[in-house]
Amino acid sequence: MYSNQDYLTELLVERGLVTPEGLEEIRGTLGPNDSIINRLILDAVITEEQIGQVIAANSGNDYVEIENLPILPEVFNAMEAEVAQRFHAVPIGDDGTYVTVAVADALDFETLDSLPHVIGREVIFAVSTPTAIARLLKASYGVEDDAADSVDEFKVIGEGGEEEVAESGDAPIIKMVTNMLLDAFKMRASDIHIEPLETSLRVRFRIDGKLVEVDNHPKRLIPAIVARVKVMSGSMSIAEKRMPQDGRIQMRIGGKEVDLRVSTVPSNHGESIVMRILDKSSLLLGLGQLGFYSDDQETFERLMELPDGIILVTGPTGSGKTTTLYACLNHINKPDRKIITVEDPVEYQLAGINQVMVKADIGMTFAAALRAMLRQAPNIIMVGEIRDQETANIAINAALTGHLVFSTLHTNDAPSAVARLADIGVQRFLIASAVRAIVAQRLVRTLCKECKQAGGLSENEMRMLNIDDAQLAESTIMGPNGCESCRNSGYRGRLGIYEIFNVDDEVRHLINENLSTPQLRRRARELGMRTLREDGIRKVLAGTTSASEVISVTMSDSD
Repeated sequence: MYSNQDYLTELLVERGLVTPEGLEEIRGTLGPNDSIINRLILDAVITEEQIGQVIAANSGNDYVEIENLPILPEVFNAMEAEVAQRFHAVPIGDDGTYVTVAVADALDFETLDSLPHVIGREVIFAVSTPTAIARLLKASYGVEDDAADSVDEFKVIGEGGEEEVAESGDAPIIKMVTNMLLDAFKMRASDIHIEPLETSLRVRFRIDGKLVEVDNHPKRLIPAIVARVKVMSGSMSIAEKRMPQDGRIQMRIGGKEVDLRVSTVPSNHGESIVMRILDKSSLLLGLGQLGFYSDDQETFERLMELPDGIILVTGPTGSGKTTTLYACLNHINKPDRKIITVEDPVEYQLAGINQVMVKADIGMTFAAALRAMLRQAPNIIMVGEIRDQETANIAINAALTGHLVFSTLHTNDAPSAVARLADIGVQRFLIASAVRAIVAQRLVRTLCKECKQAGGLSENEMRMLNIDDAQLAESTIMGPNGCESCRNSGYRGRLGIYEIFNVDDEVRHLINENLSTPQLRRRARELGMRTLREDGIRKVLAGTTSASEVISVTMSDSD
């Protein structure tokens, strides 16, 4: 409900609303999943209204009783329902220039920073209570505060737009698969792994990048569960069990449009299934929500407004490159721009953008699609991945002839992308001329806002992150704890850490001089490039993630 509970309780003590002794007494009775603020409200020690007034006074925003406000219906058009639901925020005024938005937690700086970018408007924030905001959300948009925790709708959207409703009276296998998908959605899983073993069928969810075993079924159910998933996809053959197959399932869960990308592979104990959950609401993410701090966000938004050139996003599989590219396209998608993408496969369907899927078996490769796209006179092109010299050369020629090109590469850091392009046959003077910036990224788990607690750093962590005592004294180091909200992991959600390598005139000269990757990296740092680990350190010092997370994902960035 509130982002920084320790800081909030300090404010309540300062205002004389609670006493330190009273807080300690309540803390002594808290269970592992309890929230101190929730307990204060439940025990009638303090009210939501008083908390809201304290937050308003400390954040410099007005406190409003939104139940008594005469709000015109058109005001709610300033914000999409899914954005309002995601941020637990609701518009209460719009004068044509500024949108006034009520939030419960004006101490959550990620929300304050990200929301204006997501809705594309200047925002004035006001503070109200979580209960009042939840009621107005339901009254204005017809949505619950947290659909993921109160899913009451599940529909499979078949071909022709028809919807197959999963009824409670359906066959046991249908209910079992339906419940599996609902559980994955509620637990914010990104993947569902259904794996036949020697004596059982194992079900695992990937949550915040980590695989978690959630169920085990008798081995005899493997054929029925596989058949049910194939039927739901509408395009996979039940009879074919010897060859890999790919399919797609479209669903509506709790009012949200969700796509599942389905892959089956024969294994020695039966067909293994992986379903990738593509929640379309993630398309609404702004750069601030992805993890860009305001300075990096400013730099990246400036790069996206360039008229031509290539912007590369690099990182290993699963580092969030595709999400970043979609956020970029969503940010620059305007009626006066023609945007075409070539992807393998098309993961999300974006309104107003022409998307082309690679089909290598009929000759529609990245290179072939890219050549055809250039005849469509686009302003902006996205190439899902540069894999070979032909694709790279066409993309570079497009950038040099007035197109803005976005693409990805698999490299460990940003400067390595130059060597990677050279390795696949691109001449260095073309790289220097066409590339405008290279962004490397990783994903780290964020500490659960409900239960994270003040912590410290070990000597080893301080040494590995190169943090000194002065930095430590000025920071807010937090550590994982564990509660019901995060399934006792201490983490909930992920965000990116970034390394932005601007290719300016001096860097172009260095690329043409054929500098090695270590030399190029060293010079880029001298010119002000912040490394992945250094960006992660900022997020550790801000109490957003833990030192162990940053160290684990930046082991190759230890210089």
